[in-house]
Amino acid sequence: MSRSRHTALFALFTVTALTLAGCAEPTDAAGGGSDRAAAKGKTPTTDVVSKVRKDEAAAKLLPAGVREAGTLRIASSVGAPPGAFHEEDGSTVAGADIDFADAVARVLGLKLTREVASFEAILPALGSGKYDLGTGNFGVTDERRRTIDFVTYINDGQGFAVREDSELKKVDDLVQLCGLDVATGAGTTFEVTLQENLPRCAETGKKPYKVKTYADQAAVWISLQQNRSDVVMSTINGLRYAVTQQEGLRFLNEFKRLDVGFAFKKGSPLTPAFQAAVNRLKEDGTYDRILKKWGTAESAIETSEISPPELK
Repeated sequence: MSRSRHTALFALFTVTALTLAGCAEPTDAAGGGSDRAAAKGKTPTTDVVSKVRKDEAAAKLLPAGVREAGTLRIASSVGAPPGAFHEEDGSTVAGADIDFADAVARVLGLKLTREVASFEAILPALGSGKYDLGTGNFGVTDERRRTIDFVTYINDGQGFAVREDSELKKVDDLVQLCGLDVATGAGTTFEVTLQENLPRCAETGKKPYKVKTYADQAAVWISLQQNRSDVVMSTINGLRYAVTQQEGLRFLNEFKRLDVGFAFKKGSPLTPAFQAAVNRLKEDGTYDRILKKWGTAESAIETSEISPPELK
């Protein structure tokens, strides 16, 4: 999708939020502790990165060539708050993923050369060596661990949101979606989960649900607002944030939790340094400040891990 198309969709998403949200205040269900500006249709601007200092012990874990070069190539998937999104200028990126990556880079004494890339393109590009690492709220799954290494930094996962007039009260089994139109992001764990479970509707004698995928998160929400879909399956944090910004929608429930991590080519020598850097951010308080800024305190992890097994 072109940047102009992405920007137009995000602008529509933002305008809808500003017009309809009625400046709703954040609630504990939305994560709690976020900047008040986020609840007024404006994304948080608190600087939580610039005071982060280099940690020599973590930096020494980097390969010598990386320390000498001082730069890494990072691909970032950009969708909607609070993960990663374009600011109103259409080029500046912001969000929790961006803050975490920038803070880790400062701990390691590195500069990141960032390129915005589509979610579904990043993991294959890591394998080809085009990028050194990627961010995009990548959930750690056993399938992905076969070809990708992860360094975890938050816990998020899968959830659902609907219009307020929906008869759905909770989805704890995907057969409850049978007969409905389900909107989700292309190339995501949500799409995989939905497709894998699709035959279960026929097995139980019900009409299959229809999976509608979109490359842009703003388009997912537009489909729900315009009654072209009945339910959205997306990240827990993204859903909770979005429903505070748009009138007439409600967060339904969490479905499955997943660890989320920086993504690397399998066998990358960068992972020990990134793990140490995340844990350093936890020690100095930066980690909690980033979560508070974006209202995602419930996504805190106790310690960063390298490619842990998928949460079941």
